[in-house]
Amino acid sequence: MLSALEVFTTVVVGVMVGVEFSVAFVMNRIFGALPEDSGQLARAHGGRMLGAVMPVWYISSLVLAGAWAAAGWHHHGTGLVLTAAVLLIVSVIMSVLLLVPINNRSKTWTPENRPADWKEQSDRWDRYHYVRVAVIIAAFALLVTALV
Repeated sequence: MLSALEVFTTVVVGVMVGVEFSVAFVMNRIFGALPEDSGQLARAHGGRMLGAVMPVWYISSLVLAGAWAAAGWHHHGTGLVLTAAVLLIVSVIMSVLLLVPINNRSKTWTPENRPADWKEQSDRWDRYHYVRVAVIIAAFALLVTALV
C-alpha cells in the first residue's frame, strides 16, 4: 500500500509541476505573442480556469505528501518526503499571499476595465510564479529521490 501511495503522490505532484512549468514557459509566451488584447483576455480566462483547479491540486499534493511521510515514518527517505512537504507548504503560502490576490483581480479584466498598470501586475505574477515553479520542482525532485 505504501508503494502505491508513493507512486501516486509522485505522479500527482509531477503532473502539477508540468502544468505550472507549461504556464510559466509556454502558455504565457503564447499569450504574449497574440495580437492586440487577445493575450490579456487569454490570461484572464486561464486565471479563471486554473484558479478553480490549482488550489485543490496544491492542497491534495500536500495532503498526499503528508500521508506518505506518516505512512512511511520508519522507512528510508522520510526526511526527503517531509522536506518536500515543507516546500509544498511554502508554495501554498506563496500562492495565497502573493499570486492569488493578483490572479483574483486579473481574471476579471477586460480591455475595457483593466487598470493602467495591468502589465506590471501580470509581470509581478509571472515573477512570483517562476519562484513557485522552482519550489515545486524542488519538492518533486525530493519525492522522486525518496523513491529510490
